[in-house]
Amino acid sequence: MKRLIAAVIITITATLHALAQQETIPVFTAGTEGYKSFRIPALISLPDGSLLAFAEGRVNGAGDFGNIDLVMKKSRDHGKTWSPLQVVAEYGDLQLSNPGPVVDLTDPAFPAGRVFLFYNTGNNHETETLKGNGVKHCMYIVSADGGNTWGKPVDITLQVHKPRQPQEDPAFNFAEDWRYYANTPGHVMQFREGKYKGRIFVAANHTAGEPVPHAEHYVAHGYYTDDHGKTFHLGNNITFRGSNESMAAELSGSRLMMNSRNQKGDVRERIVSVSSDGGATWDTTWFEHQLPDAVCQGSILTIGKRKGKNILAVCNAADPHSRNNLTLRISYDDGRTWPRSQVIYKGSGQTNPRYSYAAYSDMTVTGKQKIGLIYEKDNYSSIVFTTVHWK
Repeated sequence: MKRLIAAVIITITATLHALAQQETIPVFTAGTEGYKSFRIPALISLPDGSLLAFAEGRVNGAGDFGNIDLVMKKSRDHGKTWSPLQVVAEYGDLQLSNPGPVVDLTDPAFPAGRVFLFYNTGNNHETETLKGNGVKHCMYIVSADGGNTWGKPVDITLQVHKPRQPQEDPAFNFAEDWRYYANTPGHVMQFREGKYKGRIFVAANHTAGEPVPHAEHYVAHGYYTDDHGKTFHLGNNITFRGSNESMAAELSGSRLMMNSRNQKGDVRERIVSVSSDGGATWDTTWFEHQLPDAVCQGSILTIGKRKGKNILAVCNAADPHSRNNLTLRISYDDGRTWPRSQVIYKGSGQTNPRYSYAAYSDMTVTGKQKIGLIYEKDNYSSIVFTTVHWK
């Protein structure tokens, strides 16, 4: 009887511990605060421990194009409560998209750090932009006070994009004819150590020329700055056609890993690329069989170091057939193996394959062996936050 009671206590304790890890707190809820829908979350930690959560605030509905602002909330208590919504950037009745924040901690002119928020503008639907009827601008804004106020937008399109739209701007006359363009949905990375310490790398993707079958017009690349946003350099494309929304993380030995969506959908796995020169060129690219994917955005984050290797986390919708089964995986060896996994959210009940239980996500380190995680839940009805103990 004593053994039975002890077993029951252990079971209850373990269950409570798991539930504590999975507690979700709404951050953005569709139909509130002036927006019919919120999508595309991003999350970062500030040096003082505060969290900044960003999203697209879609005024009139859930569609990818329209009147879309970039909005933000702050938490000063590790994600338990969140501030009122703040609009940080808007483009009239047109689209802003893909908030990509990062905290620059290496600029001697700003010892307390500055927050960069990268994003894109859009003046037409993606399908029309692919045909050459529209152009995407590449922008960023900066906050030197922890997100309370933001500077004027800085347009870096000519440095990191190659559009052929001279009717909009005579300088937009590149032979490459890049059309649709998007920087990473989710946080941007900065090298914290090694040869490229201080480099801010922005994962991105683009299309060139007329669309081709099976989404092969998409290809991932990146761009970076070594002087705190004064100038930017465009990196090479990866070799896999159909590579789309991407995010990057720092590896040991001054290397970088980029994790991408396979828009073709022929292989339902994450595309992984590694660079040994800070994202300028790519050493190798492969489909990662250990990371199944639903043709959706996924997030990657460096969360620590062990035995000279960087510890990485990946979070994505790991059901190959639908946007469901949001799973967090941990690698202790620079992304070679992923021995630890935990399902963050898995919905049930809907038979419609277009119903998305869990979709886009982002992560940040919130404490020792703790990850703060934000994700789209229950067919984009809300964006929620949870904390996971990963070790």
